[in-house]
Amino acid sequence: MHPKRKQRLIIVLFIFFGVSSAIALALYAMSQNINHFYDPSQIDEGEAPVDQRIRIGGLVVEGSVLRTSDTLDVQFDITDFRASVTVAYSGILPDLFREGQGIVTTGRLDQFGVFRAEEVLAKHDENYMPPEVQRSLDKAHAYAE
Repeated sequence: MHPKRKQRLIIVLFIFFGVSSAIALALYAMSQNINHFYDPSQIDEGEAPVDQRIRIGGLVVEGSVLRTSDTLDVQFDITDFRASVTVAYSGILPDLFREGQGIVTTGRLDQFGVFRAEEVLAKHDENYMPPEVQRSLDKAHAYAE
C-alpha cells in the first residue's frame, strides 16, 4: 500500500473512532437523564424503580397535606383514583399547589414506598391538566368502569 494512502486510512480510522466514541458518550449521558413517568397505580404495583430519578403525577388527595410548622417539609398523597402514593418534599411549593389539583413531581422512590420529591409542578390554570396525569386518570376511570 502506498504510504500516502496508508496515512489517509489511519486518519479516517481515527476520525471514525473519535466520532463513534463521542456519540456513544452522548447517548450514555442522555440515557442517564431520562425521567420516566409513572402513575400511582404503577408505583403501587411495583413497576417503578427504587432510588432512580422518575416523575409521577396525579391529583393531590383532599386532607392529606401535612406541613411542619418550623421547616419547609411537607407531606401529601397523590392519587389516580386506583392507588395513592405518599410524597415527601422539602422546599417551597408552587403558588398554585392545593388539594384536589393535578400535579407532576420529579424525584426518587425510596425503599419504604415514599416518593422523595425534588421538584413539584402544579398546573397553571383551572383548564389545564398535564397530559401524563390526564392519561393516567382516564385509564383509572376506564378501569373502574
